[in-house]
Amino acid sequence: MPDLHAPILVVGGGLGGVAAALAALEAGQRVILTEEFAWLGGQSTSQAVPFDEHPWVEDFGVTARYRRLRDGVRQYYRDHYPLTDRARAWTELNPGAGWVSKLCHEPRVALAVIEDMLAPWRTNGALVVLQPARPVSATTDGDRVTSVTFDLLDDGSQVTVTADYVIEATETGELLALTGTEYAIGSEASSEFDEPSAPDVARPDNHQAVSICFAVDHVDGDHTIDKPAMYDLWASHQPEFWGAPLLSWTGPEPRTLNVSTRHFEPNPGDDALAVRADQSVTPGDGNLWTFRRILARDLFTPGSFDSDITLVNWPQIDYFTHPIIDAADGEKRLEEARQLSLSFLYWMQTEAPRPDGGTGWPGLRIRPDVVGTDDGLAMAPYWREARRIKAVTTVSEKDVWMRHPDDRARSFADSIGVGMYRIDLHPSTGGDNYIDVPASPFQLPLGFLIPRRVTNLLATAKTVGTTHITNGCYRLHPVEWNTGEAAGALAAHCLAYGLTPHQVHESTALTEDFQQTLIQQGVEVAWPDHVRGY
Repeated sequence: MPDLHAPILVVGGGLGGVAAALAALEAGQRVILTEEFAWLGGQSTSQAVPFDEHPWVEDFGVTARYRRLRDGVRQYYRDHYPLTDRARAWTELNPGAGWVSKLCHEPRVALAVIEDMLAPWRTNGALVVLQPARPVSATTDGDRVTSVTFDLLDDGSQVTVTADYVIEATETGELLALTGTEYAIGSEASSEFDEPSAPDVARPDNHQAVSICFAVDHVDGDHTIDKPAMYDLWASHQPEFWGAPLLSWTGPEPRTLNVSTRHFEPNPGDDALAVRADQSVTPGDGNLWTFRRILARDLFTPGSFDSDITLVNWPQIDYFTHPIIDAADGEKRLEEARQLSLSFLYWMQTEAPRPDGGTGWPGLRIRPDVVGTDDGLAMAPYWREARRIKAVTTVSEKDVWMRHPDDRARSFADSIGVGMYRIDLHPSTGGDNYIDVPASPFQLPLGFLIPRRVTNLLATAKTVGTTHITNGCYRLHPVEWNTGEAAGALAAHCLAYGLTPHQVHESTALTEDFQQTLIQQGVEVAWPDHVRGY
């Protein structure tokens, strides 16, 4: 392939990257978008994790484009699936009736909607998608990124892309390392940003757990997989703070750290139409089967599906034994994470205690078709943490916690969006248990998209200017999408007006002009006064 050029290069096709591309395209710019895996959509598709959202998502607190994505997912089910009349009439249809989200869905459906949203721009040539493509090197000139070179994974060839603006939208911040953009990784010392939940000493190798998710149903027959190669290791593994073997129904509760035993019952026959997911009321993991269920068979005409389908993204598959990002043996560690997931499935099929006193659920069947792979494991790891830019603005714990006088998060005059989630950190490679801290509905500052030094690179998703602690509430789907939209819109805005991101940020008038552009596009930059955190 010959070398390519576009005004805007978006590296990474997750939710942040897709949103960045859409915002720039709708502003009249040409875009090259790259993605390592076969599916665009990141968390919601290749990683297989349905939307994690705040309780008010149906009414406010997300962008108009993100709402188009959510509405598109529901409409896809109405157009193509045999819903019952009652389910079809359910305005806030939750196809999986999962308790973690008001819109639990299959990854292929999110993929279909994302592809539809991008289709017109592919057809008119404004958007070029390089896929599967992995960034492998970059060139810079002073404080500017001048090119990025990609391996094209289908045929082993390479292509170099030049662009006026480069948007970092990878899942782990790969572009930061390749371009020499200053970044943080792991946990900062508490003294750096005065964070009560941070450790006394910085720990760059302290990263949140990575999970390799998979989908299962439960049907007649014996669907037990071959015993995984590392099963004996994982079956005997018991983290010091866990209170039980990792492969068990027992473990710490994230919000209290009390050790408890979870319930597991496939196809419980619950009233799917009665599920009202609200993380501010309940974590929803009382029955792991319904926690992240992505298809509830009772919402569809009788006989359409033999079983519910549930996504296994549960504590038992959290890999926090060793760091992976920036590790020389990262591929080895990812294989260990894959082995952990397969070992948990095998344990469920053969040894897991059942409510009837028996052991093992041989009817559990892994669903490769649901996640688009041969082995049934999601094609991409579910990364909870990435390299983070050393940003013009870094959001720290006290900016979002609920201890402000009126339980409001810090107000950012340069807000380019809003978000909400508890500070939710999974166990980490430094030996930390869960860190779970109530948060207030927060804003997204323009300055956390902008590196301190590099002038034409913008961050999105988990690479924005958060700390290890605040990443725990800024890392979910709606915020990732919002950061992408803002970055794509900012790059287009700077090209249109001959500005740089730093110039926009440093001028109150220019910041306000850009905020008005976002507001006109349906980006909410402030919360209603009555909304409080949890």
